[in-house]
Amino acid sequence: MPKKMIKRWLPDHHTIKSNKHLQIFGDVLHDANLWHLNRRSVSKAFAVGLFFAFVPVPFQMILAAGMAILVHSNLPLSVALVWLSNPITIPPIFYGCYKLGTVLMGVPPQDFAFELSVEWLTTSLSAVAGPFLLGCAVCAVFFSIAGYFTINSIWRFSVASNWRKRKHR
Repeated sequence: MPKKMIKRWLPDHHTIKSNKHLQIFGDVLHDANLWHLNRRSVSKAFAVGLFFAFVPVPFQMILAAGMAILVHSNLPLSVALVWLSNPITIPPIFYGCYKLGTVLMGVPPQDFAFELSVEWLTTSLSAVAGPFLLGCAVCAVFFSIAGYFTINSIWRFSVASNWRKRKHR
């Protein structure tokens, strides 16, 4: 069952409540509904986490936590799913977003070499920002919707399967 599998992977809620970066949410973190694992909260958590995994900002986890609180999804799962875009996976994910953006905008991809300097950020980044941000937005919306409906379907199938097994016993 998905609930048991997800529960094994999630950290203890006391660990998350004591995280110094999440203290900005105050007593809202003590709402028990943010920690329950049910079909709706997990489906919403996948939507929130996958959406913010494609948002190109350095504080994705805080944004995901805030949105999880607003939509009453499972908070730890929402925050954990943001880590699909980690330092190892960010380059291929964001390059794919850029390529998708160029296709959608109908512009040819530009060759650029990454350089960690203010000059590069002001000149080269402005040339690729439009396609990149469009690709990120499209991927964020697509994967959050796909994640929501996929997890919802898996959960329903699992529950129905368990009911059938129980009925046959």
